[in-house]
Amino acid sequence: MNAQINLSKLVDKGKKVLAGENPLSKDEVANGLKEALDNGIEEAVSKLSAEDGYLASAYKIQIPEEAQKVIGKLKMVPGFENIEQELILKMNKAAELAAKKATPIFVDAVKSISFDDAMNILQGEDDAATVYLKGKSKQSLYKEFMPVIVSALDEVNARTYWKTAVDAYNKIPFVKKVNPELDDHVNNKALDGLFSLIAVKEEGIRNDIDQRSSDLLKKVFGQQD
Repeated sequence: MNAQINLSKLVDKGKKVLAGENPLSKDEVANGLKEALDNGIEEAVSKLSAEDGYLASAYKIQIPEEAQKVIGKLKMVPGFENIEQELILKMNKAAELAAKKATPIFVDAVKSISFDDAMNILQGEDDAATVYLKGKSKQSLYKEFMPVIVSALDEVNARTYWKTAVDAYNKIPFVKKVNPELDDHVNNKALDGLFSLIAVKEEGIRNDIDQRSSDLLKKVFGQQD
């Protein structure tokens, strides 16, 4: 019964959008969704590229699981007592530096996507456009963002520091040699943080009139109120 009621409400919403006092075209809906995502990108980059943007937030990047055993052993080796704190600081600083360069990469991704089902995305969950963007673009964004991440990791000396640590670990008697890398982990976590904040902004635009900063956003999302 509840499913029938929800479906009925969704159909009513669709009729309102398509045939209301200010009916929306598919292009308007798609452009409105893209503008909402662009606003989310701007806000996400602004927050995460700020000083300690990752480190002091819910998106703090932790030690990758495969590196935990290395760190556990090395904490007992002179010179590596603070390796966990040092590595966390370096990874989060690298993500912060990389975030400063994320805007054009994300904006280009938004421009290139085609909202095949724009109306349903508009009428979907509060993060539907972000989920759609992530599904369509995460793989290509990962590839484009990787050189930025590697450069940032090198800028804070994280990869050299980690290689020295791994080399020291591999010299410990009777341990199985390992070679866990930071690049993939930091890239994925940095992107996850950006996507999460884009979703927060999308939800704000959908539910808070004051966050609709243009006539297009007011028109597109206003008919969902």
